[in-house]
Amino acid sequence: MSTQLLVEALARDAQFYMIESPSSGPALFSLVKREKPHVAVVSAKLGETHARGFEWVREIRAQSPSTRVIVLLDASERSSVVEAFRAGAQGVFCRTEPFRLLAKCIQCVHQGQVWVNSTELHYVLEALAKPTLSNFQTNGGSLLSAREIDVVRCVAEGLTNREVAQRLKLTEHTVKNYLFRIFDKLGVSSRVEVVLYALGSAVPHPAPPQSNRRQAQLVAVSPSAPPPSTPVVLRKSAT
Repeated sequence: MSTQLLVEALARDAQFYMIESPSSGPALFSLVKREKPHVAVVSAKLGETHARGFEWVREIRAQSPSTRVIVLLDASERSSVVEAFRAGAQGVFCRTEPFRLLAKCIQCVHQGQVWVNSTELHYVLEALAKPTLSNFQTNGGSLLSAREIDVVRCVAEGLTNREVAQRLKLTEHTVKNYLFRIFDKLGVSSRVEVVLYALGSAVPHPAPPQSNRRQAQLVAVSPSAPPPSTPVVLRKSAT
């Protein structure tokens, strides 16, 4: 399904309504910085290549760190999936998937989850097998202890808690305690998010509390052609 058809289908959903959005990058980034939308849906291919789409993902995350990004892919190719998460996306969605899953994808990402299928997650884990993981450095020093980084490396390899314990000669209970501390320090809530952090993505931000009645905004960024109907901005009504 094309981006324009996806936008039109979302507009018919009772949860969404459309408002006008700038079609140029600088104007869009200014909008994102000002409005700080909760979720941005960005087409990986803007223009002739995918590179521009991933650059937009990085810029959106830079302008509004709290905005979660979903990348629309033409196909779930290994390089595109890995690059999307490297750029800072919290989810990828292939155009060949049923449309009903896109709404679910948006909801899950807005709630702080990561949207990726098992094959795509395998691509991400394979990308982590050899490259150096994040050094977890901050201005104040190392974010994680040496032992916590060891645990992260094991998790990135796909090891279970028992396997991590065996490799590091720890008890499973100790491994769980390390993971809880790692989750807390990185501001994440799952092993998948730890892996994405190690891959080099920006730190995920906690989802807004369910009691927050402010509308959750959704920005949908589609290819540069055909203007001026795209891109558009959608707002997702609070439930």
